[in-house]
Amino acid sequence: MGILKWVFLGFLYAAFIFTIDAVELHRNQPTERISGSAGDVLEDDPVGRLKVFVYELPSKYNKKILQKDPRCLTHMFAAEIFMHRFLLSSAVRTLNPEDADWFYTPVYTTCDLTPNGLPLPFKSPRMMRSAIQLISSNWPYWNRTEGADHFFVVPHDFGACFHYQEEKAIERGILPLLRRATLVQTFGQRNHVCLKEGSITIPPYAPPQKMHSHLIPDKTPRSIFVYFRGLFYDVGNDPEGGYYARGARAAVWENFKDNPLFDISTEHPTTYYEDMQRAVFCLCPLGWAPWSPRLVEAVVFGCIPVIIADDIVLPFADAIPWEEIGVFVDEQDVPKLDTILTSIPPEVILRKQRLLANPSMKQAMLFPHPAQSGDAFHQVLNGLARKLPHDRSIFLKTGEKSLNWTAGPVGDLKPW
Repeated sequence: MGILKWVFLGFLYAAFIFTIDAVELHRNQPTERISGSAGDVLEDDPVGRLKVFVYELPSKYNKKILQKDPRCLTHMFAAEIFMHRFLLSSAVRTLNPEDADWFYTPVYTTCDLTPNGLPLPFKSPRMMRSAIQLISSNWPYWNRTEGADHFFVVPHDFGACFHYQEEKAIERGILPLLRRATLVQTFGQRNHVCLKEGSITIPPYAPPQKMHSHLIPDKTPRSIFVYFRGLFYDVGNDPEGGYYARGARAAVWENFKDNPLFDISTEHPTTYYEDMQRAVFCLCPLGWAPWSPRLVEAVVFGCIPVIIADDIVLPFADAIPWEEIGVFVDEQDVPKLDTILTSIPPEVILRKQRLLANPSMKQAMLFPHPAQSGDAFHQVLNGLARKLPHDRSIFLKTGEKSLNWTAGPVGDLKPW
């Protein structure tokens, strides 16, 4: 019975590819865009709509940290570094703080890496507190709003909760001194203590030059139905299983490891980027956090992202039409993935592919250097510009205080 099932699925996939190929004769038609979303909003120009003052901090908060470990330039948390570099030469930068709409504090809180290249967030709260103490002592702008017109880039797994384990991140909560500031972060999950209202959710950093060097011809057929490379279990951190990815990745492996429609493995081949460009669907399941670089890779390579992460808040969701370009599958429905994906009509798949082919969609997910119009840097600025003008209520009265400088774990209060 099992053999007959796989034979049937193989036949079904062959029929599916034949149908797609038949429609692909018209593949050279113009890419599609959605007015007011994937087109107009993504191409907004933030220049002239806001001014940003960049605090000049001692190099121990940024450049010296990077000098100690250049690996920080290529890991998925590198947006904090490239956002700093971008703003220093951006047309929105003002050298006169009196003219500024927003204030930016360049602190590289994820650039403390283990030998395996994973960030250690344990010093990050003290480092951030130290930087805020410095700007509040040397400039008057923090104190007049207690950070309500300031933004910080915090690309940790769970943002400004500064821990890579969700349980402990929830226990910590957002660093108290950042609770009035706007947080620019990769972490996004609805109704979660580590995502405050008004935050700007961004894509993780994926090296643009490396990705572009692996592009293959546009007319290459997408002969892989479902593609995924990554962990299904994290035995080292979750020996009993079920906690990592809330069991969703384990369910993918247990249900589809022998399914011919699914090209899934823990191995990471040298042809990884090329394989994504040959796939129709790319799985983007949650891991320890709901986000991962696979989302960026899928969009850039035109592979329809299959998003398996309940309550995820996706990057630039006010500009990118995720419902139109992706497929959302509830974590509990993972065992039905094959049925869900094979049930999507070919014309729906082709429309998603046309939308993904829109250059503005790909550009919005990348932090290129040098920056380019419509890229992720500009989407962050657009998000900040849409928050203007600031409500007058953010400005505190003389002597008024809102934040508690002694709140939080005792260890966070030690000097950095």
